[in-house]
Amino acid sequence: IPCYLFKEFSSTSSTTAGGTITSRVTSNGNAVTEKDLLNHEDLAADRGMVDDIFDETYREKEGPKPPLRYVWRNIILMSLLHLGALFALTLIPSAKIQTLAWALLCFVVSALGITAGSHRLWSHRSYKATLPLRIFLTIANSMAFQNDIYEWVRDHRVHHKFSETDADPHNAMRGFFFSHIGWLLVRKHPDVIEKGQKLDLSDIKADKVVMFQRRYYKPSVVLLCFTLPSVVPWYFWDESIIISFFIPAILRYTVGLNCTWLVNSAAHMFGNRPYDQNINPRENPLVSLGAIGEGFHNYHHTFPYDYSTSEFGWRFNLTTAFIDLMCLLGLASDRKKVSKEVILARKLRTGDGSHKSG
Repeated sequence: IPCYLFKEFSSTSSTTAGGTITSRVTSNGNAVTEKDLLNHEDLAADRGMVDDIFDETYREKEGPKPPLRYVWRNIILMSLLHLGALFALTLIPSAKIQTLAWALLCFVVSALGITAGSHRLWSHRSYKATLPLRIFLTIANSMAFQNDIYEWVRDHRVHHKFSETDADPHNAMRGFFFSHIGWLLVRKHPDVIEKGQKLDLSDIKADKVVMFQRRYYKPSVVLLCFTLPSVVPWYFWDESIIISFFIPAILRYTVGLNCTWLVNSAAHMFGNRPYDQNINPRENPLVSLGAIGEGFHNYHHTFPYDYSTSEFGWRFNLTTAFIDLMCLLGLASDRKKVSKEVILARKLRTGDGSHKSG
């Protein structure tokens, strides 16, 4: 479709371009949830998947929870990484301005590999990308080093489909620390593994760029996450190798990780819920600033198929601006966008009323 057109899910007499809007009340344990549902079969035909839509039929198993099994390798590595980042902070006054600018550029590029790449493109199929853009986003994704695209998509779709249950990899009901970093320091809950194995990931397996990255992920991380960010300042403007390694590589990587993790933790706990007050994800502008657009989380969990993850366009949303630019350049197309009518109807029906004040 033309670059300037959006694939829009609009409401007219209770119908949308994607199907009929219905209302349903469900319960999971003691939680009662009211949901607006598009006709998911029509939506599936349009995007090619529905595994990011909340599964109302899931029930947590009764009885005691499985014991925590610590992954000591991850605990040690994450501890060393964060100690290295603290050391890097002391080096900032000694760094050249070019090095700081390079670190910021690496941060933005690697963040786009997650936000525009593994999240909005591959996890939710909210827009389409040409081969050159998919290659760029894959390179940026390896620079981000947050698991390969295939694994990231699998975990994220499980997160949406079983949000804040035992089958959610970073279930925020288990507390801030667990949803932020703790989930990476322990073995996954058996339900996460079971449900992840049942997802339809055929679209990801069919993408040769994604599967090439998966095959060569470790060397790509060594090269793109650590070596390239370190070598450029040292080689091109004679920066100290210590500063070159600890600021553009270690500190940039650590900050990128924590910005992404805040979407799982802070954006599930702090903020308002103008679209659906029956779910925990919140609107958090500070998280959006750090995660270049991913903090509009109440909106995103209400409308996961919207390419912008927000109704406000470029506001606190560098990723949306990037996707729009790629579309303008002919490298992206078919952006999915929820109409204003559907958004307003949802606010009035299930929101917490906070939209009236802001």
